[in-house]
Amino acid sequence: MVAEAVRAFGAATTTEELRVAKGEHAGENSPIALANRGIGKMAPQERKVAGAEIGAARAAINAALATRVAELEAVELQARLKDEAVDMTLPVVLQPQGALHPITALFHEMSDVFVAMGWEIEEGPEAEAEWLNFDSLNFTPDHPARFLSDTLFLDPPEDHKLMRTQTSPVQMRSLLTRGVPLYIVSPGKVYRADEYDATHLPVFHQLEGLAVDKGLGMADLKGTLDHLAQAMFGAGVNTRLRPHYFPFTEPSAEMDLECFVCHGESVGNPERPCRTCKSEGWIEWGGCGVVNPRVLAAAGIDTDIYSGFAFGMGVDRTVMFRNDASDLRDFAEGDIRFARQLVGGAR
Repeated sequence: MVAEAVRAFGAATTTEELRVAKGEHAGENSPIALANRGIGKMAPQERKVAGAEIGAARAAINAALATRVAELEAVELQARLKDEAVDMTLPVVLQPQGALHPITALFHEMSDVFVAMGWEIEEGPEAEAEWLNFDSLNFTPDHPARFLSDTLFLDPPEDHKLMRTQTSPVQMRSLLTRGVPLYIVSPGKVYRADEYDATHLPVFHQLEGLAVDKGLGMADLKGTLDHLAQAMFGAGVNTRLRPHYFPFTEPSAEMDLECFVCHGESVGNPERPCRTCKSEGWIEWGGCGVVNPRVLAAAGIDTDIYSGFAFGMGVDRTVMFRNDASDLRDFAEGDIRFARQLVGGAR
C-alpha cells in the first residue's frame, strides 16, 4: 500500500492530480484506511502487531504526500510568478492625466500665429474702468451696450467699474502706456448679461488684435485676418468682409468665413443641408476695421501720422466651428472627457 501510494503521488504533476491520488491512497475509503478499521476484528494478541505496522504505513504515506504537496506547490508558485511578473522598469500612470481646456489650447495656438509675425501678447484686468471700456473707445453715453441688460456693473456705481464686455480696454491701456508703433493681441475672458444656454454664456472668451503704425489700412487688416483664418481652418479657406458699424473703427466690417464643411454647396439646396453654416454658405467669425481716429486721439496719438486696424473674434465660437461642437455649455462643465476630445481634434 505504501509503495502504490508513493508511486501515485510521484506520478501527479499538478495539485489537482495530487488531490485525486490522496483520496485514493490516504482518504477514508483508501486501502490503508480500510485496513486500519479491520484491526478491531482481529484477535487481541494480533491487534498490537497489526496496529504498529498499519500506523507506520500510514505515517509513511502521509510523509510522502506532504513532500509531494510541497514540491508541486513550489513548482506552481514559480510558474504563477513567471506568468504574473510585472516589469518594474515600465512607466506607470499613478494618477489620471489632465488636459488643456479647448479654449486655453486655442488661445495658445492663435497667439503663436501672431508671435511668429512679431506681435506681442498683452493682458489686462477683467474688472475695468468704464472710461477704458466705453468712453475711450468712442461709445456715446447713451449707447445700448452701457445698459444693465448688456453690461455687468460693479458696486458702488460711483466708482464706474464694470466687468469688461470686450478685451478692447487692453488695447487702450497699451496705447497709453507703450505708445506707437504697436502690434498686440489680447486674449482673455469677457462678461455680458447673457443667458446661460446652448449658444450664449455670461462669461466667454475673445482674442482681439491692434496694429498702429504709419500707413496701415484696410488691406493690411484683410491680409492679417486671411493669414489667421488659414492657420486656424486650413489653407484655401475663403473670407469676405461685410460692411458693419462699430464705434471704435471706421470703416468697420464683419469678417465671414466660407463654410469649410459644405463650401457653399448647401445654399438653396434642401437636399444637402449644412448645420455648420445653416445652409447660408458663410459663417460670421468676428468684427474688424480701421481704428477710429477718435480712439487714437483719446490715447494722445497723432492721427495725421499714425493709423491702425483692429479686430476681434470669439474664441469659443472658433472652437465650435473647428470641432462641430453644438452646445456652449459643454465648455463650462469641466468634463475632462470633453477637453480630451476637442484638444487636437480635426479641423
